[in-house]
Amino acid sequence: RRPRRKACISPPMPGLLSLTRLTSSSRALQRAVGAAPALRQRTRALGGYTWEPSKVPIVYVDADGTEIPVDAPVGRTLLEVAHENDIELEGACDGSLACSTCHLIIDQESFDKLKPPTEDELDMLDLAFGLEDTSRLGCQIKVSPELKGMRAKLPEGSNNMMS
Repeated sequence: RRPRRKACISPPMPGLLSLTRLTSSSRALQRAVGAAPALRQRTRALGGYTWEPSKVPIVYVDADGTEIPVDAPVGRTLLEVAHENDIELEGACDGSLACSTCHLIIDQESFDKLKPPTEDELDMLDLAFGLEDTSRLGCQIKVSPELKGMRAKLPEGSNNMMS
């Protein structure tokens, strides 16, 4: 008779969850950590299963109305996602909340799901070009599964006080 092996959960890198030495109840373990089978990837280097951060479809809308759909990794900011996808969102302060050049206009449904802006973000938004009721700074919004289908419009210009 074969001894039953125990599952060992250890995060090898930030943002990744590694499940090694899986037992026959691996499906139950996947459900326990909330991982969909579609996200599972066999990784020989780690000798087990890893889950990459899930991705959420969002749409950036350029100032001229061009829609740019992207799959945004959960946990990244909208500014980081824009830069990774060659979307022209400036971010002059590199996300340190010292400018308003990553100003985005969020659709109302997604805006209502966001945490309220901090006082520092509101102070920077006061300097933003084309401010609207649903304006936020891209460096302050982290992608989460609740934001699936979000539309983030880039304003027609920006005020760069850093240069």
